[in-house]
Amino acid sequence: MEIKKKATIVDVAKEAGVSVATVSRVVNGNYPVKTETREKVQAAINALQYVPNVQARELNTRHSSTIGVVVPSLYNMFFAEVIDGIEKSMRRQGYSLLLNCAQNDPELEMECINTLVSRNVSGIIVISPNTQGLREEFYRRIVKRVPLVFINGYHRIPNVSYVANDEIMGTRQALEYLYKLGHRKIVLVRGENSDSYTVKEKAYRAFMKEHGLLDEDHIIDIGEGNNIDTMASARIKLMKVLPGLNPTAILCCNDLMATGAIRACKRLGLNVPKDISVIGYDNITLSKLVEPQITTMDQNMFQLGTNAAAVLVEMIHGGQSKRITLENILIVRESTAPCAVKS
Repeated sequence: MEIKKKATIVDVAKEAGVSVATVSRVVNGNYPVKTETREKVQAAINALQYVPNVQARELNTRHSSTIGVVVPSLYNMFFAEVIDGIEKSMRRQGYSLLLNCAQNDPELEMECINTLVSRNVSGIIVISPNTQGLREEFYRRIVKRVPLVFINGYHRIPNVSYVANDEIMGTRQALEYLYKLGHRKIVLVRGENSDSYTVKEKAYRAFMKEHGLLDEDHIIDIGEGNNIDTMASARIKLMKVLPGLNPTAILCCNDLMATGAIRACKRLGLNVPKDISVIGYDNITLSKLVEPQITTMDQNMFQLGTNAAAVLVEMIHGGQSKRITLENILIVRESTAPCAVKS
């Protein structure tokens, strides 16, 4: 079977009876071309099914049409919905995405960023950066070479832009909701290797201290919070500790953990929400698919992505770094109810 040779810009020029430079001007749209000439070139492009060489064009213009995105995991739908917002916004601006997964590893996160810089991307968005292993000097050097935006990152670095939810207020809102329902023994379920979990734990500690309710045993770390085993890890850990703690409510740092918590309660013979309330965080699609549907905090995932994309484009065109903070919204569903135990 004969393989058809790809048409080149030279082939298009011959077909249209114009110079290669004229074809280039039509393709790039960077110089005025007569309407009649543009139509001839476009007809030749269509006839030959010519696809411009993006890499060659970028070498000529010294401008990359690719932006890099670093995500800690591909198993949590939170990240997929954020990426969806980034991609849709960037496509409208003429950019495509180059996605790297850091696998919840701070060293690999930096390696991913170095790889993206070496590929000459125009800018980089890092979703939920892991600053426990962050080398500040590394990011200070990187941002001198390429614009950087952190989504839900909390370690402040000069000239890096930040787009985040107010997770402190969101956590307090969730706790205030449970408190008004009469819950006092509230367990916090968190994971490791994420600024987001640490921010939520700090807010939880502050709230529980204010009400004289803080108990260190009520802070449960299940390990990795964004991988394929997160729901199982939450279920296994909570099945071990819940009988000894006897809480009336569980606040989870994401909806994967909340799903695992509901499964643990069911296996322990606890009715959710009659015997114990469970509240998640993020409002991923999964939260509406489980039984009972999960009460959760909406993290504005799509808006996080669109805002990060807009900020990055501004920086690519010479704009200053900025910080954008979005508000969380409480989504009340079926997994929470008034406390049945009198305090």
